[in-house]
Amino acid sequence: MRVWFNRTFSSVYAAIDLIREADTDGRFHIIHSNPNARTPAARLAHEFHPEPTGLAPGEYVEWCLAFCREQRVDIFVPGREATLLAGVHARFEAIGTRVLSAASEEALQFIHDKARFYAETVLPGAPVAEFRRFEDAAGFERAYDVLRARHAKLCVKPSHSIYGLGFAVLDEERNAAQLLMAGTEYHVSLADFRRGLVEMGSFRTMLLMEYLDGREYSVDCVGDQGRLVTAVVRRKSNQSGAGQRIDQRADILEATAQLCSTHGLNGIFNVQFKEAAGKPRLLEINPRMSGGIGMACIAGPNLPWIALRGFAEGFDGLDIAPVRNGMRVGEQAHAVELA
Repeated sequence: MRVWFNRTFSSVYAAIDLIREADTDGRFHIIHSNPNARTPAARLAHEFHPEPTGLAPGEYVEWCLAFCREQRVDIFVPGREATLLAGVHARFEAIGTRVLSAASEEALQFIHDKARFYAETVLPGAPVAEFRRFEDAAGFERAYDVLRARHAKLCVKPSHSIYGLGFAVLDEERNAAQLLMAGTEYHVSLADFRRGLVEMGSFRTMLLMEYLDGREYSVDCVGDQGRLVTAVVRRKSNQSGAGQRIDQRADILEATAQLCSTHGLNGIFNVQFKEAAGKPRLLEINPRMSGGIGMACIAGPNLPWIALRGFAEGFDGLDIAPVRNGMRVGEQAHAVELA
């Protein structure tokens, strides 16, 4: 069975490695494509092809259809343009290719729009942080007046973002130079931020939120059309080099299962939580593999293999290893030769 991973995040390297390790019967022939021929995953896949650059989204979909037809792709696992591709499954099915999407196009658009997602999510066991949206300096000041009266510390982030880009805690005491000299990451001077907003005029939708100061949890999951098949909860450490602890908290797993059901999540996805006063609060759903997928799999379940094998042949009879709760995991970089 020919399986194609197109251009996506660097976690594809771990995913292909884990699938090939588990695929002792040689069920799957892994194809990877990327504009960069020297990407490490190029050497790990059975087959590599270059991807074009500069295509508009619609043009890229047409290229994907042609690629699947020419390469006789049985299963397509999209990374690039995953949301758009989720809406055209029928076109791929017509040429014999099944597309493994994390959710429907509508659900993916909703999940990626954090302003809508936060406003409409009902999750009593792990509610989202209190927030306000703003698109100009006046909107920020209105939001700040409301939230600062209720919370000691606030943060900002874009409504649309990945990898935490654009997130910052508002520092009310230090200026930009002081933060730089102190080496303080993910913080921005409130005074400098205010001045910048006035100078910009208007900008993309931003969120002002209560800052959650507890421990962070990352949940790597496999779903089957809204059913949570398996999940590994990683509790992150605030201490550099201390790794992460596998912590299968019942409340976090319950909240994750509810989100999976609500949004019809499928294949591999990731959910992020953070504590406040000892209780989990939802940060976001990442409808893709996380960067820590390898650490999760050390704890037992081979998530990329489970997701692919289950999608290809069904989950009945699939052996899923139990999670080794309580173990500590970490990552260590190693060098590889590039072609």
